[in-house]
Amino acid sequence: MTKTEVTGTGLDLAPDAKVGIIAGGGSLPVEIALALARQGKSPFVVLAAGEVDRVSDFDAYEQATLKLEDLGSLLPTLKRHRVTHLVTAGHITRRPRLGAMRLSLGLLAWVPTLLVGATHGDNTVLKLFVRRIERGGIKVVGAHEIVPELVAVEGSLTKSAPRKSDWRDIEAAHAAAKAIGALDIGQAAVAIGGRTIALEGIEGTDGLLERTKQLRGHGRLAGRTRGVLVKCAKPGQELRADLPSIGPQTVEAAHAAGLVGIAVEAGRSLILEGPAVVARADALGLFVIGLPAAEPAHAS
Repeated sequence: MTKTEVTGTGLDLAPDAKVGIIAGGGSLPVEIALALARQGKSPFVVLAAGEVDRVSDFDAYEQATLKLEDLGSLLPTLKRHRVTHLVTAGHITRRPRLGAMRLSLGLLAWVPTLLVGATHGDNTVLKLFVRRIERGGIKVVGAHEIVPELVAVEGSLTKSAPRKSDWRDIEAAHAAAKAIGALDIGQAAVAIGGRTIALEGIEGTDGLLERTKQLRGHGRLAGRTRGVLVKCAKPGQELRADLPSIGPQTVEAAHAAGLVGIAVEAGRSLILEGPAVVARADALGLFVIGLPAAEPAHAS
């Protein structure tokens, strides 16, 4: 598997393999832990302090809590617990505060990554993170390799489907999302009336949809105008660390923002809590579709 391809075939682990999970917020780390447990591979979970919103869901697993500023102790902690494979999952809302870090031998090895992280986007930082972990002798794997059933498939997932005008929005938002992705800024965009009106920034998809909602509230957008959210991987993205994802909360936020649908890249995006996503989208009349990874689909 290359860094820009998702196989969706699952991960073949040796009998003595042990998977570590760096857990942030949201349901993805929980789903990964459950999948590993079902395979008889109870994980070691590193809880990112202040980021995990479902702490009790990890009570059954061996675990440690680590502040982002304690990055220097991450590899020693993983080694001590005999972790052979590592997956990162969930939302991390901030980066380590350099001034709050205590100098140590472990931290010195991370200095290049931290310095780059101060001035570059997430994908650049994640690539350096993966490289550093693997130099330490631990293989980094993607969430899609452990829970391939979460990978978005091509085509419509819901009862509702895009209209011709929605396809214009999908194409506009897809092009914009790829453009900001190439600059390592974000993974998503919103288009209304055939033009992009909002781009994802450091605040993430929730913030993007909140801004779209505010634009409607301020009268900047016609109240009945349709619109779509598109999420896709950044060009050259390190997919083992940050696959684009949507979940039930995304559906709710898109509806609250007055949008009529969500499009994601098939094979390169995750749909978390899939049955709940589809059920809620159907109830609200939204469409959810998977686009071909190379180019956006066109209306027939």
